[in-house]
Amino acid sequence: MPFMPFYYFDWTIIILLPALLLSVWAQANVNGTFKKYAKVYNRRGYTGADIARKILDMNGLYQVRIEHVSGNLSDHFDPKTNVVRLSDATYGSHSVGALGVAAHEVGHAIQHATGYAPIRVRNGIVPLVNVCNWLSMPILLIGVVFAGLGGVFPSLIDVGILLFSATVLFQLITLPVEFNASRRAMDTLTNQHLLDEEEARGAKAVLRAAALTYVAAALSAISSLLRLIILFGGRRDD
Repeated sequence: MPFMPFYYFDWTIIILLPALLLSVWAQANVNGTFKKYAKVYNRRGYTGADIARKILDMNGLYQVRIEHVSGNLSDHFDPKTNVVRLSDATYGSHSVGALGVAAHEVGHAIQHATGYAPIRVRNGIVPLVNVCNWLSMPILLIGVVFAGLGGVFPSLIDVGILLFSATVLFQLITLPVEFNASRRAMDTLTNQHLLDEEEARGAKAVLRAAALTYVAAALSAISSLLRLIILFGGRRDD
């Protein structure tokens, strides 16, 4: 028999390519956009921390603290400790990009305080999603390896795929949460005249670029789930 360099081509890899390309482009785009508007400073001299504190106080959230954390674009709101954490690139920066990011994270604090349904659902399922994500691949692989034995093992394939679908659900719920936080941020920055029209366009461009990274993450999760179904869904009948 002649030497065969390739015994099998997994064509399902093609399913992942659009999401992969979008993810790479989205990450490069958000980094480039933030870098661009990190050089555009607001005329009122606000820092990211100033804007965060101002918007929190406007909404009566005096108890929410603001902390400085290391890193670049590692900004986040921690609902457990009620703290908005702003990164090196945001906390003390006067740029319109930093102000947009800071306002976005405060948007999450406002969502949490007002009981915004999608963020309550997302926060509530985080422990479950973490467990499902940890168990899905081992259970799926055990099901595939022992599928030929019959009995309970073929059903483990379905269990593994079902567990992985929790990741997809989490990514889908994340979309309205992030979009809403950005909308709240821009509404406040413009309606309260914290940024002028030109500055607001820069902040909006940064938040729009960041939103695409969440779209890419959701598409990646959906594509991975579809690939698992195509690859292993039929094994239950083997």
